[in-house]
Amino acid sequence: MAEFSIIEQYFTRPFTQQDDIGIGDDSAILTPPTNQQLVICTDTLVAGRHFPLETSAHAVGWKSVAVNLSDIAAMGAKPHSILLALSLPNIDHDWLQGFSQGLFDCCDRFGVALIGGDTTQSAHLTITVTALGYIESGQAICRSGARAGDYIVVSGQVGDAAYGLQHLGGALQSRLDYPTPRCELGQTLKGLASSMIDVSDGLAQDLDHILKASNVGAKIFLDQLPLDPAVQALPNQQKWQYALAGGDDYELCFTISPQNYEKLLQQQLNVKITMIGLITQTTDLIFEHDGQNHPVQFHGYQHFA
Repeated sequence: MAEFSIIEQYFTRPFTQQDDIGIGDDSAILTPPTNQQLVICTDTLVAGRHFPLETSAHAVGWKSVAVNLSDIAAMGAKPHSILLALSLPNIDHDWLQGFSQGLFDCCDRFGVALIGGDTTQSAHLTITVTALGYIESGQAICRSGARAGDYIVVSGQVGDAAYGLQHLGGALQSRLDYPTPRCELGQTLKGLASSMIDVSDGLAQDLDHILKASNVGAKIFLDQLPLDPAVQALPNQQKWQYALAGGDDYELCFTISPQNYEKLLQQQLNVKITMIGLITQTTDLIFEHDGQNHPVQFHGYQHFA
């Protein structure tokens, strides 16, 4: 089967967005809305590295999109479209059917269109998705805005995906295979959050990116981490390892002033949020347990380990 036959059979849909051009030409054409900025990100998933080899094709398709939409959400932007670069060891029609269905299921859930990309043969299954979104000019939420006294808040639960990876077949595997990008929450936080990041490589490591960009420190209250009951039941060091260093949760971690946090709580949110710490003037990252500083060492996901 030729490349264009694969594209036509599995990845072509009618494109109805006014003034835009999707699959069918050498490049897609987008018309940015007035007074908005384009937000772009890309992520690569490698079989056996970023997902277990036995992961269903549908889940791989969903996750390939979701992890990118999570980055768009972390800027407070609204996702618009994606590009797909797919490298296949061989042409497996059952796998392609499941993968494309999972990809489009995630796209449909968040109002996103597939507008182009590339397919080729490779020794390893590799999926690269580039996501595009829009945000009002000057409204993007960056990592560099945290200030001393801000609350540190996280959406959903942390540690689920890492636990699911170690307990394949259990209830939390779905959180590993089908992460939920917090697109609606990200857009709600425009004008409220002072900084934000998505939790992909582990909460502690990702929060540290905010601290370095903002030149501040933080205190994390270990007893306030939002954990699933299965994770909460584990010994402290094990559950904290999952929650702080496990990664793959794709929740949003953001900082927000106490006043704006109260405003946020007045809104109807589609996901639970939890205040887990405070931004401090020093540049240290401190963990507190039972009211006492608790020295712990956690290292998140390493892309070249």
